[in-house]
Amino acid sequence: MSETNDRQWRWDAEYWDELYLSRDSVWSGRPNRVLVEETAGLEPGRALDVGAGEGADAVWLARQGWKVTAADVSRVALDRAAGHAAAAGGGIAGAIDWWRVDLLETAPDPAGYDLVSAFFFHLEPGPRAEVLERLAAAVAPGGTLLFVGHDPAQVEQVEGDRPPLEMFFTAEEIAAGLDPAAWEVVTAEKRPRPPAAGGAGHAHTADVVLRARRR
Repeated sequence: MSETNDRQWRWDAEYWDELYLSRDSVWSGRPNRVLVEETAGLEPGRALDVGAGEGADAVWLARQGWKVTAADVSRVALDRAAGHAAAAGGGIAGAIDWWRVDLLETAPDPAGYDLVSAFFFHLEPGPRAEVLERLAAAVAPGGTLLFVGHDPAQVEQVEGDRPPLEMFFTAEEIAAGLDPAAWEVVTAEKRPRPPAAGGAGHAHTADVVLRARRR
């Protein structure tokens, strides 16, 4: 594998900045339906939205009354997301803090959030375990961890060159990384989803969903 491809598989800041600069919009602009489903009934509090992208999930959470920290490695994405939040009006922008961060290098505040959501955060197993540990530690007692990825069986649906299969995971693999004495696994499953109308990743028809509550 070439050095360029290795950087692409890491999907680092340079990769994402280039992607966002190449298009006026990358994603659909709608909140992820798994986020909507899995947070129904949760009392709004402090939320960490990992991989915030163009901000659709962060804006939706803010509309539900959450105080959101929207984290992404791409400054281009966060600037675009901040514009969308401002355009949403209704004080939405004031409920969101934008955090440009590489979570392989920086950990969130321990026990700092009532909800930590990470969608399609695909890394090699070693770095993924490190980030999962940091995100789990960021959940406050009684809070929720929501970790969602593309179904490994659908790796061929990834646009462009295909990443290694090891960068994908099952919900059970994520659940196995959580201490059962500290966590109650609420959901660990593969879940079908209807095809999206546009946006990157629209061809995927199944996600893996891990939702757990910190005891």
